[in-house]
Amino acid sequence: MIDNSHFSKRTNSPDIAGLKLTGKRRRRKKTIGRIVRRTLLVIFTIPLLLLFALFTLCQTIATGPSETVRDLLVLSAMQASATKWVPGLFLDDAVVEEIVKKSRVIQTDVVPLDEYVKKTRPDGIDETDDNSDSEDDVETDEWANAIDGMLYYTVSGPTYKAYILIVRDPSRVYVGTSSDYKSGKIGARIFDIVEREGAVAAINGGEFADTNGQGTGDNPIGLTYARGNCVWNDGAKRTFIGFDKNNKLIVTNSMTKKEADELGIRDGVSFQTGNVLITNDGVNITLHYAEGNTGTAQRTAIGQRADGSVVMIVTDGRTASSLGATRNDVIDLLASFGAITAGMLDGGSSTMMYYRDYYDKYNIDKSTLDTYQLMGLTNRYKAFTKPRHLPTFFLVSPETSENG
Repeated sequence: MIDNSHFSKRTNSPDIAGLKLTGKRRRRKKTIGRIVRRTLLVIFTIPLLLLFALFTLCQTIATGPSETVRDLLVLSAMQASATKWVPGLFLDDAVVEEIVKKSRVIQTDVVPLDEYVKKTRPDGIDETDDNSDSEDDVETDEWANAIDGMLYYTVSGPTYKAYILIVRDPSRVYVGTSSDYKSGKIGARIFDIVEREGAVAAINGGEFADTNGQGTGDNPIGLTYARGNCVWNDGAKRTFIGFDKNNKLIVTNSMTKKEADELGIRDGVSFQTGNVLITNDGVNITLHYAEGNTGTAQRTAIGQRADGSVVMIVTDGRTASSLGATRNDVIDLLASFGAITAGMLDGGSSTMMYYRDYYDKYNIDKSTLDTYQLMGLTNRYKAFTKPRHLPTFFLVSPETSENG
């Protein structure tokens, strides 16, 4: 008889058990692989679906019945260098050009200077109220609680939040430059230039090359003056915003170096064209509204009141709670704070206002502030990049006994 006992032992041997374990591992790996593949599929599919939905929504808006919404979105996209190309995805170039052209049509509103100055106090309180104080009392009250020789306000509008600094002494406001513009250095960040200059406050300044939001701020565009010297002149015709040696703000649609020297310009920058907001001829105030310019954006502007004090304004944008301000919103803000001359500065991702330690000076809860605000920005910086490198800034020197 043949002994089969050794066959039974081999059937239950460790080798067979190992094969069973290997099979389980293979099945487990296949299961894990399926889970990973499905997870990756979901991860990639959801953004594609969202992108498709967004594209469909934009296409519907672009070709839909509401030209008002279409124009608002087109003009908002055109405000930022990084998104200027977006409207071309949904509309013909000719249509986009017509929307932009319409937005540049100015409808002026002329008001007698005396009436304009008396109409509102700088903080928007109506001076024509029978219960208001005399003009002397108004000025005394206005500056009684000033800090650093400045007044700081925040204003919430329907689609924006604005941050306002009023500098009592205009001689303290000057243009700070990032470099000599000859060495090829990239522009400076606002935090760096205020430290270098020892400034107490600052806003961004003029224009620079910024194709698709990739500009380095190495050089400005248009006529630029700093501390009495012409530091840049490329011949480009741009809106000019600057102070003369008598600390008067001058805003004009164009300025040549010869004209600037004849006017005694000490500090000034340039920004695109059509950015004159408020002018006066000594008799009338002209508000340069553009009813077709409905685009909302982060904005920066500078103006001067009849008493010589300088009004600096920036607005938030690009968030659900603060879409941004229109051109006309900025004009109305400047007017409510008494500006009789004003111009728009660079905006979008360049929009920044710095005020050293403002949160301590005005008892602002630091837990409500973001990283850049804790570094000194008053506005909420919203962009695809870190705070931009810029070639020019309007800076505010510290208060001294002479200008206090």
